[in-house]
Amino acid sequence: MAMAMLVLSIMPVAFAVSIGNGVGVEITPEEFEPLIWGCDARAVYDDAVESGRATGAGENLTERLENYAFEGEQIQWNVLVMDKNKIEQITEVVGTIGDVQGEGNDIEVECVKNNAITTIPVSCNARILEEVLSGPIDPNTQQMYTCTLTVETTDSMYGEYWITVEAISTDGSATMDENEYWFLNPVIALSIDGDLMFEDVRPGTVSYSNTLTVGNDADDGSGVLLDMFISGTDFYDLDSSGARCPNTNQLKLSQNLRGDSNIGAGLATSAHATTGCTAGTTGLTASTDADHICYYATNGAYSTASASNANADLEGYRPIVYGNTFTRDFYNDAEIITNDLLSINGILYDAGNVLSPGSEIAVTFKLGLPEPCVGNFDSGQIFFWGEAI
Repeated sequence: MAMAMLVLSIMPVAFAVSIGNGVGVEITPEEFEPLIWGCDARAVYDDAVESGRATGAGENLTERLENYAFEGEQIQWNVLVMDKNKIEQITEVVGTIGDVQGEGNDIEVECVKNNAITTIPVSCNARILEEVLSGPIDPNTQQMYTCTLTVETTDSMYGEYWITVEAISTDGSATMDENEYWFLNPVIALSIDGDLMFEDVRPGTVSYSNTLTVGNDADDGSGVLLDMFISGTDFYDLDSSGARCPNTNQLKLSQNLRGDSNIGAGLATSAHATTGCTAGTTGLTASTDADHICYYATNGAYSTASASNANADLEGYRPIVYGNTFTRDFYNDAEIITNDLLSINGILYDAGNVLSPGSEIAVTFKLGLPEPCVGNFDSGQIFFWGEAI
């Protein structure tokens, strides 16, 4: 009995039903660099300084064909930004300009959140490899922004730039694929070749000038298209010479109906637009209200001799409106060549009147000098205007 008890006392004893050992776990989420997509509603807006032919302040500048923009005009994008870590990782969404495409260019404007868009626009074409992003915007990882870049003065923005939108996060940065190349604040200039002189003209006769060329001398590479216009003033004798032409010391440029009260009324109703040049008829007489200087212009297949230039005389010479500053009324009545055959997004321009950089219009003037006339009429001007489309 004692032996049996001794055997039992040395057998192993179990105090639990199972046993285990722990393994450490380490999970490190990817430091996700931001993604950005350009979406719908990319637009260019007109400024409030000088309106275009059909657009005004804050309106979509649909007449702009080329990649140039001027002070006060705006370029606007909607973009979708994503960070899978969390949207709070995004520190900035900005519009940038610089000499190269991509990240790291100068920051010009902060973009603003656009919470009005709650569903990912199809136009974003947002993808991560084969994953297509669609449906409601996830506020934890996604955000829409609107970015509006306003062109500044030439002190800070002049020349050619790459422009895009960049998202910057604590883990990196990215730009939308659609980088744009713009010429900002190009210099607008006209070249005028030739002199306008009428010497030893006999009163009561018609004479013609040498032909001048008026050209678009804007910056090379800017692509600036200029819509061309002409205006002028009356002429006076600077000397105290007892001038008279035909009944006072003034040689009129045009009839009074070429003035402010009659231009700008529209091509269908303007008295100026439907009354032909009279330099070669009543302009030769002692009439106190007649045209005395008219012009003939050609550019390519187009000229002022075409039927669409309703106020041209039989030779194709058109009268000149009064004006020493450019006004919107000129769009109706002061184009050098008129025909409305050029449509830009439904806005009618005049073929032959729009010049690309380096191109020119040839202009010849006709003077109908009245009788009687005495004096040296050397004070007064003919103006040529180029309005960027």
